[in-house]
Amino acid sequence: MRTVTLEGWAIRSTLFYCGAYLAQGAGPKHLSGTASKTLPPPIAIRLPNPSRTIMVAPATRMLILPVCAILSLCCASAGVEPSGLTLEPAFPSLEFTRPVDLQHPGDGSDRIFIVEQAGIIHVLENRPDVTDTEVFLDIRDRVNDQGNEEGLLGLAFHPDFEENGYFYVDYTAANPRRTVIARYRVDPADPNQADPESETVLLEVDQPYSNHNGGQIAFGPDGFLYIALGDGGSGGDPQGNGQNLASLLGSILRIDVDNPSNGRLYGIPSDNPFADGAGGARPEIYAYGLRNPWRFSFDPETNRLWAADVGQNLYEEVDIIQKGQNYGWNIMEASHCFKPREGCERTGLTLPVWEYGREDGGSITGGYVYRGSRAPQLAGKYLVADFTSGKIWALQYSGGQAAQAELLMDTNLNIASFGVDQNGEQYVLAFDGNVYHFTPTGEH
Repeated sequence: MRTVTLEGWAIRSTLFYCGAYLAQGAGPKHLSGTASKTLPPPIAIRLPNPSRTIMVAPATRMLILPVCAILSLCCASAGVEPSGLTLEPAFPSLEFTRPVDLQHPGDGSDRIFIVEQAGIIHVLENRPDVTDTEVFLDIRDRVNDQGNEEGLLGLAFHPDFEENGYFYVDYTAANPRRTVIARYRVDPADPNQADPESETVLLEVDQPYSNHNGGQIAFGPDGFLYIALGDGGSGGDPQGNGQNLASLLGSILRIDVDNPSNGRLYGIPSDNPFADGAGGARPEIYAYGLRNPWRFSFDPETNRLWAADVGQNLYEEVDIIQKGQNYGWNIMEASHCFKPREGCERTGLTLPVWEYGREDGGSITGGYVYRGSRAPQLAGKYLVADFTSGKIWALQYSGGQAAQAELLMDTNLNIASFGVDQNGEQYVLAFDGNVYHFTPTGEH
């Protein structure tokens, strides 16, 4: 369901709720003349990325149908409110189911790879008139996507992919519930087909709950693989993983996939901040104190590592990730005390470069610093969106002070992720099934 804004993100969130509610088969069968007069039990609405699940009480459920009907009638238009730019479908003939990642292989082929949360990676030619995709990899048989934030969540191509054919994925699995970081290999006879039997599992991390899995993986300019992990889930970090260096959860990891050591299928970079494991700290950890860094990215010109960390109750944040730094969760939520609510000890904590509150949204989606040519007004700016409000901002950051944010556009989209192609052009992945790109207003 796609809608225009009436009074901001709350109405769009309600409309998404309506769609989820009806998709679960609630409503008409409970209001029919033959239905039981006993109120049904509460249901949990499965919201998209990340970490927003709501419980609906029986009385509320009995009232939601007329609300949904009114909102659907008055909000049925599909559009965006641009500021110098418009979002247009990059591949108008294609539609995807819960697209969560977009990557290019770095081999000069100008192909696009799009990840669907259920466990499929599609490959397509990067041109607007493309009418079909090929299934590059299908691992739905090993991916657990039962939880809202579970599934196939990230894809990264080895820097030498053109020579070795290696790529890496981040997915969640069941029995036991865990995050899996695995390597696959492309079929030598077909560059658009991966070998599903080539899986080598490099790392598994137990997950106590279904949410806050992170999911982004990417190779840095140093050639090492960076991995984002949330705090393990539930709410408020009940296990204290964010501040526990003995746990990999609530951290961004950095590993060497080319030089295994000490019985692992990966190595530990010698300059990792806890490489010696002193005090029981995990040597894989690069930075910690994060709640759910759903998306991070490197700026290819400055090498800065940007991360958008999904907030708990009140604030969403953007961080510049630096080696060994503690970003505060769950002592702080963004730059505000969380536990305790007042008078928290901030010594040694690194504050975000930008944050926003619930008036602007409820679930941050990180993007990339724009280095393309299609939208020159975005050059050097970090793009970030909110899933629940549909807003997109462009952040200007010169280092050493807070970033300056410009509201780029207020869309009607549930934006789950961003991606870039080999030319540095940036894409927006939305749960309406489309992949969008930025176009200057008036250009078609």
